[in-house]
Amino acid sequence: MARGRHPIPTRTKGKKRTGQNPASTLAAAAVDACLSKKGRDVAVMDLRTVSGVADFFVICTGDSDVQIKAIADAIKEVIKDDLGERPWHTEGYDHLQWVLLDYVDMVAHVFNEERRAFYDLERLWGDALMETVAENGSAADVTFLAEKA
Repeated sequence: MARGRHPIPTRTKGKKRTGQNPASTLAAAAVDACLSKKGRDVAVMDLRTVSGVADFFVICTGDSDVQIKAIADAIKEVIKDDLGERPWHTEGYDHLQWVLLDYVDMVAHVFNEERRAFYDLERLWGDALMETVAENGSAADVTFLAEKA
C-alpha cells in the first residue's frame, strides 16, 4: 500500500486516527468550515510528497479571537458530525492566536494575522503544492483534494 494511504496511519508512534476517512475528505470539510465562518486567505497545502508530518495542511486567518474560535469550532463540529472523527490533538484555544487541530493526516491551522505572518507556514513548507481558495469558493475548487486516492 502506498505511503499515506493506510486507513490508520502509523507515522508517529501512538498517533492514531479515530476514523478512516481519506485525508482529502477531512481537508475539504475543514476548508468549507473555514469559509462558512468567513475565514480569510484560506489555503490548502499538499505535503504528501515533501513530508511525513501530514498529508494536508488547511490554513486560514481569522480577524478576532471570537472569529478564530468560531472557525476552529466549526471545523471540529463539521468533521465530528459529518465524518465521525475527532482531532487527535488540539492547541491554542487558551490564547486564540493560533489554533491547531491535528487529525493526524490533516492539520488545520487557524491564525490571527500577526501569527500567520510570523510563522509563515507557506514559506516554511514552500516545496509543497499549495492552492488558495477564493472567499466565495469551496473545497471543490482545490484540484488536489478532488483527485482520487
